[in-house]
Amino acid sequence: METENPVNYKYMGRSFNDLSINDDSTAFSDCNSDRSGEFPSASSQNRRLLLACANSENSDELIRQLVSDLDSCSIDEQKQAALELRLLAKNKPENRIKIAKAGAIRPLISLISSSDPYLQENGVTAILNLSLCDENKELIASSGAIKPLVRALRTGTSTAKENAACALLRLSQVEENKVAIGRSGAIPLLVNLLENGGFRGKKDASTALYSLCTVKENKIRAVEAGIMRPLVELMADFGSNMVDKSAFVMSVLVPVPEAKTALVEEGGIPVLVEIIEVGSQRQKEIAVAILLQICEDSVLFRTMVAREGAIPPLVALSQSGTNRAKQKVSY
Repeated sequence: METENPVNYKYMGRSFNDLSINDDSTAFSDCNSDRSGEFPSASSQNRRLLLACANSENSDELIRQLVSDLDSCSIDEQKQAALELRLLAKNKPENRIKIAKAGAIRPLISLISSSDPYLQENGVTAILNLSLCDENKELIASSGAIKPLVRALRTGTSTAKENAACALLRLSQVEENKVAIGRSGAIPLLVNLLENGGFRGKKDASTALYSLCTVKENKIRAVEAGIMRPLVELMADFGSNMVDKSAFVMSVLVPVPEAKTALVEEGGIPVLVEIIEVGSQRQKEIAVAILLQICEDSVLFRTMVAREGAIPPLVALSQSGTNRAKQKVSY
């Protein structure tokens, strides 16, 4: 597996060691446990019972019973068990290990392939919540979760798609899983979610793609799936609240030649120049970093950048920007 790091390269014969934008902590709010409604079909009495058991010594017995119910012949019992396990894993971090040790992961993965959308959604979301525990990630992946999650990303409800994207992000935090996720067909589906999903879907897709595309073959898959068009469109829309996220994803893609070409073909240069003119300080720094990589070893692209009027805002940034921005512009 070839993982690329955009730091340390040469531009116009000079060493440049601070190209990467490391402060992505606020651009990407991590995919946390599910944010969908709780107990949509359960009575208030059941809610109180579950929450009481979850906070008592009876929780281990409850978890074992719920895991057993996942294999029930009754779809209604499966739905309720998956829902309650999902919520137990969401609300109490220590339950994530208990549920995994009780043997819930494989039957939950089976539910992800269900034709019942509600059952699939709860299976996906329960796996997402279990994946929040680092100890569970390898077990979830080795139990065969990746392909079913990708199928949910293709066919699930909007909530199932969003939570599948988050679960794949969590699994991609184990480096060895990134190639497997990419080869499973996830990248084009995440690009589609980025382009056509709602705001949460776009945010979750961009976060997953940012993680997965540290691997070169996933960068190429993303470019071939047409990622540059939605990235450029989102970066051009300052009201989308996606400028930073899209720019960070673009910054991990542009080290590969295919991405540079696609970015230019999709009209990315004038968008980057506009960001340098009117974006936030961080957005300006990311845009400069991307433009530097576009211009590296390409007289044609340098000429295009100059023709788009980049020189005046770059000069202004070199005089008034942060030290890091000034360093980037100086190259």
